[in-house]
Amino acid sequence: MNLNIKNISIRPLGFALASLLLSGCASTVWDEVNLMPAPDVYTDGRLDPLPDSDPMALVPYGGILYATDRRPAGEDDNEKYYVNERGQLVRLGVARITLHDADVDWSEVRQISLSKSRPKDYPIRVTGVTEFGILEDTIPGFARREDYGEELLDGDEEFAAAVNAQLERSKRKHVYIYVHGFKVVFENPMLVAAELWHFLGYDGVMVGYAWPSTPNKWAYIRDTDTSNGYARHLRKFLEFLSEKTIAEQIHIIAYSNGTRLSARAFEQLALMNDGRAREEIFARHRLGNLVMVGSDLDRQVFAAYLADGALDVPRHMSIYVSEKDKALGFSRWLTRRERLGQAIAEENLSPGGRRLLEESKDHISVIDVSDAEGASTGNGHGYFRNSPWASSDILMTLMYGLTPEQRGLQLKANMPVYEFPPDYMERLWSAIAEIDSTFGADNRALDNEAGNQDP
Repeated sequence: MNLNIKNISIRPLGFALASLLLSGCASTVWDEVNLMPAPDVYTDGRLDPLPDSDPMALVPYGGILYATDRRPAGEDDNEKYYVNERGQLVRLGVARITLHDADVDWSEVRQISLSKSRPKDYPIRVTGVTEFGILEDTIPGFARREDYGEELLDGDEEFAAAVNAQLERSKRKHVYIYVHGFKVVFENPMLVAAELWHFLGYDGVMVGYAWPSTPNKWAYIRDTDTSNGYARHLRKFLEFLSEKTIAEQIHIIAYSNGTRLSARAFEQLALMNDGRAREEIFARHRLGNLVMVGSDLDRQVFAAYLADGALDVPRHMSIYVSEKDKALGFSRWLTRRERLGQAIAEENLSPGGRRLLEESKDHISVIDVSDAEGASTGNGHGYFRNSPWASSDILMTLMYGLTPEQRGLQLKANMPVYEFPPDYMERLWSAIAEIDSTFGADNRALDNEAGNQDP
């Protein structure tokens, strides 16, 4: 399929406690990350999500799709693609990712990716960006359509065509959107989205959503203002996907400060759908799982969003919390407010909160990762990448739609909050074996056999 995409200009990238703790919303602020540890669900060899040959040769657009409301880089900017400043509308395109060193072929990538231990770090990089154009529905009310070139105005149509082309060839007709935390450049959400898609087996469509955060350790308040104020753009993007694509479900994986952006967008959708039944809202927007990891969102503000009906918008909300998250500990000290991503003590759970979690368990779950393997790595804030158990749990939620009980989690004593038992992996593998007939088989051979059958 010829998407007829346009290239944008590419330019070269040219108190100590606070610095340490606030560094947790990103593994790096530059255009490279080391491939995250293999999720434990894959390391015994019974479940292998990766295709036999390089999947990028088959993806219609050959990269990671993105949406961003950052301003494009100009001739005088140091950034390569988009600057760390606010734009006035959403721009759509595709980022090309190098997943391995040039001297490593795909078979080695597969082996490296699924290995419990690796001999060295394997960096992944953004190597190019192609912008399709703008999401026309985000043009400000004070602007006019003719203020933008016709090529930019075609961007949303080309983006939808790219999404649909990939969904047509996917087993799961799902779209996954990664929304990053504070203090990162444009490239970071592309790379993390690429990791997540890699371990989802390149099925469905992954989108990196890059809101205009600032790669500066002192930018916390500025980024907080932006994440709160730019929820409209994310909402418009979600509406666009539901209206213009064939996605059966749209999932959001939101991290740290990005959970503010996401939760507020869901509140806006709730207010727009006031009076509609949950099933009617799902049929309209097809929003599946809202996964909130290390959420730097005021708990009381989140409660206000729920009061506005935000819980009726997605199929399910999965909220991951940790008592070992030092970055959120600092955020609580700074704001004097409990953060949603902090572990909940029994004495601090209100009767209303307990009732909500017990009576709405089909729609919201809280998962405590404090005792999961790797949860305390670094400052404990990036556990969704660093903990092989946490990443397994998130990925299997997205891949199979398993409930917390089905995934092998158990309720904490006297608390409607889930935790990881010591035999979590055995429980998870047993659950997958019950619903996936290919579990434990040579999945690649089965895929090849299915691909050779006549339609």
